[in-house]
Amino acid sequence: MALNKVFLIGNVGRDPEIHYFDTNSRKASFTLATTDRGFTRQDGTVVPDRTEWHNIVLWRGLAEIAEKYIRKGSKVFIEGKVTTRSYEDKTGIKRYVTEIVGENLELLDKRPTGENSENGAPAQQGGYTPNYAPQNQYSAPVAPVYTAPVPVAPEEPIAAPEGTDDLPF
Repeated sequence: MALNKVFLIGNVGRDPEIHYFDTNSRKASFTLATTDRGFTRQDGTVVPDRTEWHNIVLWRGLAEIAEKYIRKGSKVFIEGKVTTRSYEDKTGIKRYVTEIVGENLELLDKRPTGENSENGAPAQQGGYTPNYAPQNQYSAPVAPVYTAPVPVAPEEPIAAPEGTDDLPF
């Protein structure tokens, strides 16, 4: 049995490059940075942040989503597989490239407050701001993520009637 599966959450390093093909399909490619946070050891040694850069490739419908919604700095979740390819450069040296071919994409950026759609419609009542990737035939359904509104405390506490207790039975 073999398994080739990658899960990454990171920030996009550059706007996606989109390539169109005669077969009416497209490919998006961009870099993704994942960072392991630094720390200080007990002996006082400081270990700095460590950033890894990943080459991401998305095809067809996912490439269309990347073209419309992903920009440099966007926070995304990518599920995919590791692939390696080789090519010869202009000097004849064989080069190898490792890429993550995305099979699922989720946009993790929160939309700006006060906007709920591309046309700038106001946010929904209650302060909810939907945050999800558009559905398409090339990715698994993605559940919307909501930020709950901050509850407002009543100005005066509500007193229980005399002779009652807090127990429901």
